[in-house]
Amino acid sequence: MTKNTISLRSLIEKEKLNVINFLYWFHNLRIVLKHERNEYVIEKPTPIEPGANAPRADKDKFKKHMDDMLDVGCLMLATMTPELQKQHGDMVAYEMI
Repeated sequence: MTKNTISLRSLIEKEKLNVINFLYWFHNLRIVLKHERNEYVIEKPTPIEPGANAPRADKDKFKKHMDDMLDVGCLMLATMTPELQKQHGDMVAYEMI
C-alpha cells in the first residue's frame, strides 16, 4: 500500500458509518475507491463466472473483480459501526450500498 493510499483511507477510517452519516461516509468512500481504481465494484453487480472454456482474459477479469470486491467489502465493513457490520457482514460491496 502506498503512502497516498493510507492517507486517503484515513478519510473514511476517522468516522465510522452509522445510521445518520451515510452521505458523508459514502462520498469519502467513493474518493478512496476512485483513487484505488476500485470504484467499479460498488457500481456493478457481481459478474457471472465465466465457463471452463472461456478465454483466459475473461477468467482474469472475473478474478480481478472478485478480488477487488473482497478488498472493498472488507474496507467498507471495517469503517462501519459494529451494529452495521453485523447487518452487512454476509454481503458483497455492491449489495451493501
